[in-house]
Amino acid sequence: MSTAARLVYIRHGETEWSRSGRHTGSTDIDLTDTGAEQAAALASVLDSLALRNPTVWVSPRHRAARTAELAGLTVTGVDPDLAEWDYGDYEGLTSAEIRVDDPGWTVWRSGAPGGESMADVAARVDRVLDRSRVAMADGDVVLVAHGHLGRVLTARFLGQPADFGRNVMILPASAAVFGYDRDDVPQLTRFGLTGYAAAHYSGR
Repeated sequence: MSTAARLVYIRHGETEWSRSGRHTGSTDIDLTDTGAEQAAALASVLDSLALRNPTVWVSPRHRAARTAELAGLTVTGVDPDLAEWDYGDYEGLTSAEIRVDDPGWTVWRSGAPGGESMADVAARVDRVLDRSRVAMADGDVVLVAHGHLGRVLTARFLGQPADFGRNVMILPASAAVFGYDRDDVPQLTRFGLTGYAAAHYSGR
């Protein structure tokens, strides 16, 4: 690409369901008070990045738009492809609850019945990345979305298969910075940037 522009990925702040480990795809749940504080604290992190002419796209879910607002971002547009994994029949359930009837289940291996497969999510992420690379010709790109979606995006930006994302954990209201070296090799340059004391955070 030969660009100095960066791609910044932000996961939304804490919700009641993310704190308790309930799979939250299409349910449009709001941030908790803690999540709002996490998102507002992200503003100082973004200031330190000195974003250049940023294009800011958000998931259609309110929790993502609210995070962007509290972090001081001006949203350019809403991208449906940034929605979280559609968990189908497993929406609102924890992994432990799912495994009572589906032992050994993981979304990375089995996807979600009535929802999306990993290939479905990877296809959406690849479309987001294609659009982002075009927009990076004019400046930095900021994406505000979700946990599982961000884990797949991390894998795909780095040229890895989507299931590499199972090795990545993304904290609520944290930022990851992606870019390219001089040989156009995609790189993860900074990860897990938060404005709150993440070492003491007990949620997911």
